[in-house]
Amino acid sequence: MVRIACLHTAESNIAVFDVALHTTGFAGVELHHEVRADLLAAAKREGRLTPEIAARTAEVLRGLCVEADVVLLTCSTLGPAAESAAVDAPVPIMRVDAALAAEAVKGGGRVVALCAVETTVEPTRLLFEAAARATGAEVVVRVVPGAWEAFKAGERDTYLTMIADAANEAAQAGAERVALAQASMAGACDLIHSGIRPLNSPVTGLAAAAKAAAR
Repeated sequence: MVRIACLHTAESNIAVFDVALHTTGFAGVELHHEVRADLLAAAKREGRLTPEIAARTAEVLRGLCVEADVVLLTCSTLGPAAESAAVDAPVPIMRVDAALAAEAVKGGGRVVALCAVETTVEPTRLLFEAAARATGAEVVVRVVPGAWEAFKAGERDTYLTMIADAANEAAQAGAERVALAQASMAGACDLIHSGIRPLNSPVTGLAAAAKAAAR
């Protein structure tokens, strides 16, 4: 049994990742969920991921290594903390959106990454642009206006519809790949009718984590 520990910042992402695990079809994988909404809340108050918040996140990630084969950070805003936590860690520590970025840019062309919250934009941009250097992809990172307010208000259907509308618009404007940069967006994939199947981080991230554990 491969044990993947997921560090979330939203309780609702537990169900998102359980569904994603079923979608990947990996047998013999068990998920353990840890939720620390306070870490994202702190980053939002500061307007960014500060060194102190990153250090707190890294400490939590390292603690999850004790009973896991792979640790997966599922919050894009906190993503860079996984990189520092992974140094000399006893098991792989991965950020869920790293596999998403690699998959999105591998064919080159125009890639649009959608975010719901402003604090996610900079870490997402840096991650996608770094991945794109190897393929020549053109990356545009956009916030979906009003989406996060809908999410915080518990209006899940409205939130996912807003994400889907933004993905449709990006595809119609010429994007060859659309990536939903935050895990909470994954459910919007079923609402998109543009002909492009967007990439989402829970599916790509879990697949990458399972492969890392197998290695």
